[in-house]
Amino acid sequence: MWIRLLRPRGRFLRVVLPAAFGVFAVLGVGVFAAGRTDSPRTAPTADRYTDLASVVQAVPPDDGPDASTGSYTEDCGRDLDGHRNADNVVISPGVAGSAHHTHEYVGNVSTDAFSSNRSLVEASTTCAGGDRSTYYWPVLRRLDRTGADAHVVGGGIDGNTGEIVTPSSVRVEFRGNPVSKVVAMPRFLRMITGDAVAVVTGDANVRAQWGCAGHPGRFTTKYTLCPRGSGPTRTLDFPSCWNGLATDSPDHRGHVVFPAANGVCPRATFPVPQLRVTLTYDLPHGTRYAVDSFPEQKRDPKTDHAMFIDVMTDGRMNELVRCVNEGRHCRPK
Repeated sequence: MWIRLLRPRGRFLRVVLPAAFGVFAVLGVGVFAAGRTDSPRTAPTADRYTDLASVVQAVPPDDGPDASTGSYTEDCGRDLDGHRNADNVVISPGVAGSAHHTHEYVGNVSTDAFSSNRSLVEASTTCAGGDRSTYYWPVLRRLDRTGADAHVVGGGIDGNTGEIVTPSSVRVEFRGNPVSKVVAMPRFLRMITGDAVAVVTGDANVRAQWGCAGHPGRFTTKYTLCPRGSGPTRTLDFPSCWNGLATDSPDHRGHVVFPAANGVCPRATFPVPQLRVTLTYDLPHGTRYAVDSFPEQKRDPKTDHAMFIDVMTDGRMNELVRCVNEGRHCRPK
């Protein structure tokens, strides 16, 4: 009888107690992670920042005789309603929280992981004139404050600490091509710019352009330390050479690519209006900041990226193309 009583107790000591301690240990790590605040481990290292004075101004290519020199600028607001989530419907449709960092949206008010072409068409928009396209990018945070999402996936739990900063301005602009006229984008075209995992994959797809307000054309892949009276900017240029066939591709890049440095599109592709989104931020002089990223990317500035889904009507897109090709500078009403 005593032997039977002791054997279960021995098993309890050998199996149940260690397992229980293991559960408590996992829970303890989870609680610790959820309680993280800003620290050097979740902030970029000092070498990820550079003074604007060290940044050389870029020289754009000269326009040729057949260039499309116009522009079409939309007012889509600056996300004052806080449309944010950790989804990425272009890369991971149907998977909530797949980004492990927080995206911010302008344009279509319904965009999340479960959006479809139909749901986007039926939703409303923040863009003047009714463009239901969706434009999104990772949020920027100031590192001297604790964010309201410090205990949330996509925020502090994934190492994206700090207080989210709403842009002081968001400029959505479609531009022409320096060597030729452009053709219309197809409705529901999906595009990405930049590489959210560049720390792992290398620099081939890096398109980060950090700058300072009032200093156009001076871009770097590092965070900029701006002079007094000027805040940081992010210039997100999208690819503009479409294969004429698909609205998406398996890698989300092959169907629309960047032109050469002189503006010429690769063989078997057609120039479409080039989307440029420019984000400007007002921050106290000297305030350190960082963009959201996947945890293993350590908030490196070169991982900056953005996504776009074209939900314009054919009439609106044709209006945009005419404006750009005719060299006019237009704003929808």
